[in-house]
Order: sequence, then structure tokens, then C-alpha cells
Amino acid sequence: MSRRKKGAPRAEAFAVELCDLCAAAFPGGDAVRGCVPDSSSARRGHDWFDGLRLVTACSDAHFQAVRETYRHRPFVAEELWAAKITRALTTGPPVLSLVHLACRTGLQESQIRRAVAWHNERLRGQRRVDP
Repeated sequence: MSRRKKGAPRAEAFAVELCDLCAAAFPGGDAVRGCVPDSSSARRGHDWFDGLRLVTACSDAHFQAVRETYRHRPFVAEELWAAKITRALTTGPPVLSLVHLACRTGLQESQIRRAVAWHNERLRGQRRVDP
């Protein structure tokens, strides 16, 4: 265990953040934060923020650049539903039926089927491109 010398100033701990645009490290107190629409975002324990991504930037200019990038990204309902399904299947007790999955995600059966179809089509597309 290390000890500081008597009378020596304490090293103050401070939060460090990373800019989502340039990856620069900077003091957390200087962060510019906000939410942007993102249909791939469904975080555990934050259901009410599904479809929103919290971004952090080192300056207003970098925040605006990140926001502009997300503004041009399409918001796909099936992608959001697939993210909710993934969250339900990877957290908590096992899902035993489609009805149980609907209860855990708040989705209707038709939405679950569309999300699964969207996900499967996306996987097929990736297999065609990958060697």
C-alpha cells in the first residue's frame, strides 16, 4: 500500500470521457452529451430510451457532427424490434414461448416475426459478401 507524504497534495480523481467522433480523452465535466435517434439501440434497464443513443463529444462541433451522421442513418423499426428481442433473449430468465417473448419485449407477434425476418435477411446478406 502506498502512502502520500504528509502535507503533499491529494491527487484528485476525475472522470475521463472519450469523444464519439475523434476518440479524444477529456475531463468528463467538459462533455457535450445528447441523444440521437438510432434504431439499433436498446439498452438493458433503459427500456424507455429504446431507439435513442446517448452520444458524448469533446465539443459542440463534434457533437453536431455525430448528430448529423445519425440524422442520415435510416431508422428501421424492424432493427429496433430485433434489438429489443436480443435484449430479452440475453438477459433475465429464458424466454419459453413467443407469447412470453411478446410480454418481455412489449412487441406484438407480427412485429416479432418481422424483426426475425429482417435479422435473418441481414445475416444472409452478410454471408454473400463475406468470403
